Amino acid sequence: MSSTPSGPTTSKADDDQSSSSRQPLHWGHLLAKLGAANIDRRWIFLLMLLAVGIPVLTKATFPEKPTANVKAVFNHIEELKPGSRVLVSMDYDPASAAELNPMAVSFLRHLASRGHKIYLMTLWPAASPLINENTNEVLNDEFAEKNLEYGKDWMFLGYQAGEVVAIKKVADNLRALFPTDARGTSLENIPMMEGIHKLKDFDLLLNVSAGYPGAKEWVQYATTTTRTPMAVGCTGVQGPQLYPYIPDRVLGILAAIKGAAEYEAALSEKYPRFAEPKLNEGLQRMGPQLWAHLLMICLIVTGNILYVLSRCFPLNVYGVGANSHRADVTPAQGGPA
Repeated sequence: MSSTPSGPTTSKADDDQSSSSRQPLHWGHLLAKLGAANIDRRWIFLLMLLAVGIPVLTKATFPEKPTANVKAVFNHIEELKPGSRVLVSMDYDPASAAELNPMAVSFLRHLASRGHKIYLMTLWPAASPLINENTNEVLNDEFAEKNLEYGKDWMFLGYQAGEVVAIKKVADNLRALFPTDARGTSLENIPMMEGIHKLKDFDLLLNVSAGYPGAKEWVQYATTTTRTPMAVGCTGVQGPQLYPYIPDRVLGILAAIKGAAEYEAALSEKYPRFAEPKLNEGLQRMGPQLWAHLLMICLIVTGNILYVLSRCFPLNVYGVGANSHRADVTPAQGGPA
């Protein structure tokens, strides 16, 4: 009678799996395992905080090269003869000030530097305090040596309701819409209003727009009929709606904070007095955007690389994956008859 050896037996599959687990690990396997790890998302939040916070705290700026759109606006204002009449409609509110205020301030600096007559107005009720703040900061403080006089060098017509109707009225008969300025003075008593009755009497229209009513409505209901040259500063989401109007209806567009930063760069190059970092909010705000976007791109690229590696170097090398869930022993089928 022969005896059968007792004790655990190993199958060939077990031997192969044990043999593979003892093989030296390829660097691809290590990266693949890293990609499969459940990384706490708070590490990503921390990286984003550093990418945004450090440039904000250090006020770091980076060189900007003005695009053709920005150059077209800048060059047109440069080429206007001193004393030209420019209507500036600032149609935005505090919710969009972070994006649009830098370009509004840059427009005022450029116009004042060139000696143009500045006529301010708005179709948005919440814009009046912003306009007062900008004129005090730029025209009264930064250009104190020029002693710019209200009513002769610049003025604020104020806010008017009516949206599209108001725009049409400016195009046809501005004095009917604004019988007085924002200070309650009759337009008849303001020297720089002499000869100004409608939009066509201005040499240029600048519109800083956050939405409706704004740049699109100015084009459709005013400059299309009057043919008054127009340039626009707008939010990023408005840009695609306005690009088709270039160059027939709009000279150029400053889109979002990027457009403001490019205009600040052009202004600083032409007028070095504006090159101080504290005067260039647009350039300062591009720093956090730059590093945040670079971080996002790096995370996307890294995630895709790790995914590809996980496909090229299956994780069952570590005893993890589809093969590790297979049963190595098949239950006996049938039995003694």
